[in-house]
Amino acid sequence: MAPSDSHPAVLLDSLAAESYVSLGTFRKNGTTVETPVWVAPLDGRLVVVTDGTSVKVKRIRANERVRLAACDVRGKVRGNWLEGRARIIVDREHVERAHAALVGKYGWQMRLLDLGSRLSGRISRRAYLEIDG
Repeated sequence: MAPSDSHPAVLLDSLAAESYVSLGTFRKNGTTVETPVWVAPLDGRLVVVTDGTSVKVKRIRANERVRLAACDVRGKVRGNWLEGRARIIVDREHVERAHAALVGKYGWQMRLLDLGSRLSGRISRRAYLEIDG
């Protein structure tokens, strides 16, 4: 789908209300790789939690450009794309606020993800991303 003509802040607000958002990151050759993610609003931006060892995080380190669109749990896009920039949150306080925003939105589902991550030892590998339009 083509990018929307709407204001980026309005689109970010709209995406913040979605259960799943397709996050498109860019390979070196310019092709996009899309992944459905959870997002929550924080300070006028979106925050995402993911495995810090994932290839999407590696791609974001190399190229902060991303694109976002509403999608279903399987990643089927059902909205317009919004171009944005992603960065990895490194400040501990900001990470805690991002996590609280995700718990606030997803509740027991996020807590269950936390439990699974702790039990499997993957909690320390987490990366929190901040995305703006």
